[in-house]
Amino acid sequence: MDATLAPASTALRSLAARHLMTHFGPVSASGVPVYVRGEGCHVFDDEGRRHLDGLSMLFCVNVGHGRAELAEAAAAQARELAYATTWDAVHPPAVELAARIAGLAPGDLNRVFFTSGGSESVESALKLARVHHQLRGESRRVKVIARELAYHGTTAGALAATGLPSVRTPFEPLAPGGCHVAHTDEYRRPEGRDPLWAAAAIEERLQFEGAETVAAVILEPVQNSGGCLVPPDGYFARVREICDRHGVLMISDDTICSWGRLGTWFGGQRFDYVPDIITTAKGMTSAYVPMGAMIVADSVAEPFLAHGASFAHGLTFGGHPVGAAVALANLDVIEREDLLGHVRRHEDDLRDELEGLRDVPIVGDVRGAGFFWGIELVADPPTKRPFAPDVAAGVVGFLGPELQRRGLICRAADRGYPVIQLAPPLIAGPEEFAEIGRILRGALTAAAARLEG
Repeated sequence: MDATLAPASTALRSLAARHLMTHFGPVSASGVPVYVRGEGCHVFDDEGRRHLDGLSMLFCVNVGHGRAELAEAAAAQARELAYATTWDAVHPPAVELAARIAGLAPGDLNRVFFTSGGSESVESALKLARVHHQLRGESRRVKVIARELAYHGTTAGALAATGLPSVRTPFEPLAPGGCHVAHTDEYRRPEGRDPLWAAAAIEERLQFEGAETVAAVILEPVQNSGGCLVPPDGYFARVREICDRHGVLMISDDTICSWGRLGTWFGGQRFDYVPDIITTAKGMTSAYVPMGAMIVADSVAEPFLAHGASFAHGLTFGGHPVGAAVALANLDVIEREDLLGHVRRHEDDLRDELEGLRDVPIVGDVRGAGFFWGIELVADPPTKRPFAPDVAAGVVGFLGPELQRRGLICRAADRGYPVIQLAPPLIAGPEEFAEIGRILRGALTAAAARLEG
């Protein structure tokens, strides 16, 4: 531990090491950064160091840190009505937010079920899909088709849909019904292969499983794990047609890709498709309080209404009044400052900054959309030859701490291939992009030099 730290900071770090269990990390929170304040696109640690938040912390602080209006909205609502359920009653913030979300969602997605986060939203959607089919007399429809490497959450059903072995394996056996197909890795698609081959793979899996046993297909607009995998033109139109032809619900997992991340409210609006269900969270409140939602098409709700059936599923904090009030204030900020337009206007600036790194010897591909980008690292860019697994782990293991040391918060991950991921707050602009590029260049160049040495 740094002996120069103030006594209060030293004590806090000791308490963290002894008592706080990290997520997707060591059981002991020893040696991790301690962030104490945020402002705009930056956060500050307990040593007074300033860090550029190039990941919106975890793809979620969309309007940036330190927004007094969001804190004030939470305080005002807590003073008026701190908690009420949406089980056997409702309250104004939840009603107003549901109506507002329905007005922003595409197509006939007019019904909103609130959750506490992304995993719960996905879990809710998978359960709703099953009951929807039961009410239509198709009780065998219990399976879900997802993509390899895709992350959909950690609850039991969501984990079955998740396509990451490293996340799934420790908790097997999983809930039954999860089936997986190839993702849209355009960087490694062989020359001459049908650009929509990955969509065709969904239909092939449907036929293999028996379409009458499949409840839903769940897809992210831009797949996070694997490094911001963007769909080829026409991909989602083909998937929509396949789902319709086989009577399967299409779930768009917009946990990351909604609320302006791609320059649109929802991913389907970026890629021109209308799903049956949208799952969302993260940027819905810009993470100022936990909240998520499942947004449901009228056609999916219709069998429940026709049978007078309830959806026997609920969460204590779903539709929390403080969360709903913050979400409404967050939407006000996004609309007032035209952050969707800001993302569209500056997407090319961010892309150009990252594309400028292609001369670094280990940068293979740059891909993404909106303010959501990945850089795939390879052993030999001209041939796209990947690193050996042990080397890839070493590259990521070096870059994570190195980028943090240089003052950039981003993700260095090895899920499929080693990638660096960027998702700055939607308020970021050319000045922040230049800082991101400068820090990335230094760290990636250092990583390449280590390999040569």
